[in-house]
Amino acid sequence: MDFWQDLLASNWGREFVAGGFGGIAGTIAGHPLDTLRIRQQSSNTGSAFSILRQVVIKEGPAALYKGMGAPLASVTFQNALVFQIYAILSRAFDSSIFANTDSVPSYKGVAMAGVGTGAIQSLIVSSVELIKIRLQLSKKTSPTGPIHVAKTILKTEGIRGLFRGFNITILRDAPAHGIYFWTYEYMREQLHPGCRKTGDESLKTMWISGGLAGVSSWIGCYPLDVVKTRLQAQSWTSSRKGYDGVIDCVEKSVKQEGHGVLWRGLRTTLARAFVVNGAIFAAYETAIRCLINQQRKQHSDRSS
Repeated sequence: MDFWQDLLASNWGREFVAGGFGGIAGTIAGHPLDTLRIRQQSSNTGSAFSILRQVVIKEGPAALYKGMGAPLASVTFQNALVFQIYAILSRAFDSSIFANTDSVPSYKGVAMAGVGTGAIQSLIVSSVELIKIRLQLSKKTSPTGPIHVAKTILKTEGIRGLFRGFNITILRDAPAHGIYFWTYEYMREQLHPGCRKTGDESLKTMWISGGLAGVSSWIGCYPLDVVKTRLQAQSWTSSRKGYDGVIDCVEKSVKQEGHGVLWRGLRTTLARAFVVNGAIFAAYETAIRCLINQQRKQHSDRSS
């Protein structure tokens, strides 16, 4: 009990826990659309609706949640870490915060912190997404969990296999997270002037700002995400073998399927991004407020 009280008494502890709640909310809300995105990116099998129909008919509705165990098992820690790193870096990149504790990070500090956060979190997310993608592309109806997939990768591809696509994950996530956090902070201030200091924006503002942050970050990095999916899926899907790195994957994909392949599944991704990131920020901000209010109540009870 003392551990949790001490954890939640600090700013970093509250940010960490709230980030975990946000990650869980986002994963549950968006995983079906993420499954459709991965299947669209990995093969030329039609629109999102036709893929949805095929999956539900042939594999059942539960197949839309295939592979959710990997991100859900790690998402609490991963998302908590992302928000924690972002909070630390946003304060570190803006010296004015140390001079004035009531100030908020500048937009420049927010963007730089986001880039740093994206680069650091790639160390975790790369392997998690690799396992998730392999599960989502599996046509097996028998249950296969993330641990089984991880063991198979280690056995057949070695430890390097778990980090397939790591370099392109950094290239995708570093700038995307800079755009992500900048857009959220900017939009919440536009929708509710002064809320960055007061923290009194509505749930609607949180959801819309978070949703737009997700959409803007995905638009900028989407072609890299398509390439990452194909690189990480190639040892699982025999038709996708033979990509020798990022450049080779781009050249072969464009040559075989045209430039449109780099944007395949974009609409599904943007729809998912709005839902997921709206849920993430709404859950994060709500959890932060609940934890702060709880802490204040405990202080009030002790003093009375």
